[in-house]
Amino acid sequence: MAVVLVALATFLLAFPLFPSGRLVLEEGDVAPRDIRAPRRITFDSEIRTMEQQRLAEQAVEPVYTPPDAALAREQLDRTQQVLDYLGSVHADTVATPTQRRAWLLAVPELADLPIEIADGLLALSDESWGRVQLETLSVVDEMMRRGVVDGFVDEAWQAVPLLVGLDLSPEEADVTAALARRLIVANSFYDAAATQAARDQAREQVPPVLRNYEAGEIVVREGKRVDALDLEALRELGLQQSRTSWVDVAGQGLLALAAVVLLGLFLARFQPDVLWEGRKLLLLGLLLALFFFLARLLVPDRTVLQYLYPASALAMLATVTLGQHTGLAVSLLMGAVVGLIANQPLELASYTVLGGLVATLSLQKADHPGALFRAALFVAMVHVVVLLGFQLPLERTDLVDVTLSLLAAIVNGLVSASMALGLLFLIGPLFDIITTFRLIELSRPDQPLLQRLLRESPGTYHHSLMVANLAEQAAERIGANALLTRVGAYYHDVGKIARPYFFVENQMEGVNPHQQLDPRTSADIIIQHVQDGLELARRYRLPSQIRAFIPEHHGTNRASFLYEKAVELAGGDASLVDESFFRHRGPKPQSRETALVMLADGSEAIVRANRPASPEELAEAVQKIFDRAIRSGQLDECPITMKDLAMVQDSFISTLKGVFHPRIHYPEIAATEEEAPVLT
Repeated sequence: MAVVLVALATFLLAFPLFPSGRLVLEEGDVAPRDIRAPRRITFDSEIRTMEQQRLAEQAVEPVYTPPDAALAREQLDRTQQVLDYLGSVHADTVATPTQRRAWLLAVPELADLPIEIADGLLALSDESWGRVQLETLSVVDEMMRRGVVDGFVDEAWQAVPLLVGLDLSPEEADVTAALARRLIVANSFYDAAATQAARDQAREQVPPVLRNYEAGEIVVREGKRVDALDLEALRELGLQQSRTSWVDVAGQGLLALAAVVLLGLFLARFQPDVLWEGRKLLLLGLLLALFFFLARLLVPDRTVLQYLYPASALAMLATVTLGQHTGLAVSLLMGAVVGLIANQPLELASYTVLGGLVATLSLQKADHPGALFRAALFVAMVHVVVLLGFQLPLERTDLVDVTLSLLAAIVNGLVSASMALGLLFLIGPLFDIITTFRLIELSRPDQPLLQRLLRESPGTYHHSLMVANLAEQAAERIGANALLTRVGAYYHDVGKIARPYFFVENQMEGVNPHQQLDPRTSADIIIQHVQDGLELARRYRLPSQIRAFIPEHHGTNRASFLYEKAVELAGGDASLVDESFFRHRGPKPQSRETALVMLADGSEAIVRANRPASPEELAEAVQKIFDRAIRSGQLDECPITMKDLAMVQDSFISTLKGVFHPRIHYPEIAATEEEAPVLT
């Protein structure tokens, strides 16, 4: 089943379901014909939006750090040191001009100082040199205060002559500018983080670029080379079909495999019966296949129709037939499938998953068809909330599209409930799976088999009603399936229809055909009613869980009265009597429900036969039935506990007290023509 599901899911995810008019086009291909928009559409163009964002980023100027004051002070100190050194060289009258020039050019910052500037500096008078020093310090201080941007030092140098004082002579101004240029350094640097933040902000401020097409408008003309913008429009309109490669198929296959494995692990942990009971596993596989197919048919390339996909029907069906854990698991699985094939994956996946989860959680007790439609109401409400949550934040909303989508979401709930209800009446008989709805149907008095039981074996019918009441009350006490217990009790003795007059509840006073039969023949007739009941149950197509009540309510008990009679006829020698002829063939009760019917059947019979005169005698009679069942091991194969049995016994005694209570004997009153007899 896992292999089939993986293969089916891979096929439906990787390949189109039906041939369509979509084109297989890639960038650079030539359009084979005019391609027109099938409907009006407005959409956010990611390509054009990205282009505008790129332009906005490019328009952002680089961001630099503020001028570093500490670095400016350091450079001003360095300027003072250089000027002091140059002052000493300038004042030296012993050295030759060549030596003095060499000492001046030995300063690292002045290594490239033109020779004519160096000679001009050395030729300045002391008064002129003093003015040059002061002006150089002033220019460097001014430029460093303004800030010198790294990478733009040349531009700063070009501005130096404009800062030199006009009161200096041309020779003094040239020397000052030359020294200041070489002593100015960058103290404002590129800030990568701030620049990127500014670009990001500019990118975020770009609004989405909208593109729109009217119905019938040409999107791509015949013979035109298809570009990225054309492909974007074709994708939004659902007119492009990508080429399917084996890599795509392998990817979808891996996703399908992972989903099926997770589903199997989840069920193995929380609901293993679905995996190990063949009919349940087959039902799960068929339901998934059906809804996979419907998803592929309704969801891709659709507008309003995708909101009508009845995923909630799958959740309802799985919950009612297979259990709540299965309903939760398939809801999550279908949400993933829809998300993979939908145009709006997050919206449709949320729509599907939340609808399925609400349907599952609201069907904890599906005891009548109205429960499905109540769940459908909750599903519709959740669908509306999901759609509004996704569509209201959009800046562009088409009121008509939104209204149609909301109507589809509401109708989806009704469609899902109707579909689930219709399929439930098919699933029960086809897969022999018991559902609450089928149990309710089987409990109706107008069921053909119950009608036969009432007409042909009325005593057994009323005995079955009494057993059903006893067992149902006890089932509710211990948390067993009360409805299954009641319906099983209705049919547990249907085999008596074949020979009703051989059973005491159907016999007239003093007429007992067993008095003319030997014990073994009587035992054969009594035991045979189980096989007769199974045959009738198969003929009337009762579910296997109901059929189980017919043999299991007797288990392997012995027809004790007839066995004792046979031993008595054998002279009291039990070794001469084969006990196996007097035992039911079983099996012993396999569930708590069938065990309850076994105990209720014995308790009702012994109380009806003995007619206890006090509550104590009634409790003692019921206790005998329970003790006998425990001693003979009839309850060894069902999951019922001693605590359960204590609650069941209390329930039986309480119910039987209300039925078999002592009655007052009224004196007979002569009836006259004017007075009717008193009825009690």
